[in-house]
Amino acid sequence: MSTEAGKGQEAMKVSDYQTAIKHLTAALKTSQSPLWLIQRATCYQRTGQHDLSLIDADNALLASIGRGKRDLIATSHFRRAVALHGLGRFGDARLCLTWCNKRNDKEKGLTIWMAKVKADFEKAGGDDAECNKITVKEVPDKPEEVTSDSAPKEEKKAPVPSKAPAVTVAPAAQTPTPKEKIRTEWYQSTNTVTIEVFAKGVPKENAEVKIEEGNLDVSFPIASSDSTYDYTLSPLFAKIDAAKSTFRITPHKIEIVLHKSLPGLKWSSLEGSEPITSSKTEEPAAKIPEAVLKADKAPSYPTSSKNGPKNWDTVLQDEKEEEGEEVDDFFKKLYKDADPDTKRAMMKSYQESNGTSLSTVWSDVGSKTFETTPPDGMEAKKWNS
Repeated sequence: MSTEAGKGQEAMKVSDYQTAIKHLTAALKTSQSPLWLIQRATCYQRTGQHDLSLIDADNALLASIGRGKRDLIATSHFRRAVALHGLGRFGDARLCLTWCNKRNDKEKGLTIWMAKVKADFEKAGGDDAECNKITVKEVPDKPEEVTSDSAPKEEKKAPVPSKAPAVTVAPAAQTPTPKEKIRTEWYQSTNTVTIEVFAKGVPKENAEVKIEEGNLDVSFPIASSDSTYDYTLSPLFAKIDAAKSTFRITPHKIEIVLHKSLPGLKWSSLEGSEPITSSKTEEPAAKIPEAVLKADKAPSYPTSSKNGPKNWDTVLQDEKEEEGEEVDDFFKKLYKDADPDTKRAMMKSYQESNGTSLSTVWSDVGSKTFETTPPDGMEAKKWNS
């Protein structure tokens, strides 16, 4: 393997796509490997350079056909589809995904992208929409080769006469993307999830990106109108490390990099179904029945002991003297450290039995109804709240 290609692939693993492009470009000077072209096409797409991504994907397809690599032919069609989608050519993207599916219906990401492109195709107006017209070929014409790391070549300018006054040209104002044309894309690595909000002219001073362990909120005003763009993910698919997560605003997009709390966990979507509790917020302890914490005298329970019924108040008092803990602290600790099923078992058994039974095994308690069983010679009474 080319050393440059290896460096490029390592850079891709950490989502450093500009560095990956640089090394893959150097590698491609020695060989037009379809795999390296596919990898650079991916990097171009993930940096928003969809036109260059399409060129690499077309060249990868031609190289794969020449070498008879069926799996790489499928992947090349997939990369063409993603690039075409980025260029707003939904009809062409849809057809490329069909060609990919014919050769490898298990191509990674295929199902998700087929659904995404279909939705955008229909949203744009179906077969009658201009952006959905079919112009792509299954075997493309030989496109130009990308020979640099995407930096535009500067045209040679004629020297300015020394007596000519200097002319200052103001940069063209960035036209903000209309709200209805703002779109998002995401991808992931072993350690991160990257979300891109493609919107030109986002005002940095008024944009707000809030990253929490289980939520993401993006908001910024649309300069060309009185509206505001809002993008919210709550809850996220899984917990993230908010302290390590970052974002940056460029002239063309907002890029958000979320660091996974569980590296290696594959996200099947951006949003999950279960709320994520922040580790910084301690969950309040469930309320323990007052009868447990403040009873003047705990009930005596029947026992087969020769010494007669056991008074748990005395037992706890003994434990208090041995361990140095208050009775209340004992119950609080017992309840607090228990798992959810144990807590449910304690609550159910204690309440249903009016304080005469206390079980910690939910498998025994769940389907059972507890009767009040006072000690011999005592009458059952309900506890007053």
